[in-house]
Amino acid sequence: MIEMNHPDLSVRRQCELVGLNRSTFYYTPATESEDNLQLMRLLDEQYRRTPFYGWPRMTAYLRRQGHLVNHKRVQRLL
Repeated sequence: MIEMNHPDLSVRRQCELVGLNRSTFYYTPATESEDNLQLMRLLDEQYRRTPFYGWPRMTAYLRRQGHLVNHKRVQRLL
């Protein structure tokens, strides 16, 4: 709906007409790193096998797999 190179209307005015904040127009969502996605896949697979594991056991599981993680990271990813 908003054209960056509109000949008559600035982006500011177009956003105003549509009722959209300019910061929302320019926002690009942050993405997860490949390492985090891999860890989340591993956590998900293990959780499906052992749903009663909490973050301490999941942390120990990832460490046994050779990943350098601490409990805070595992808690966040769970």
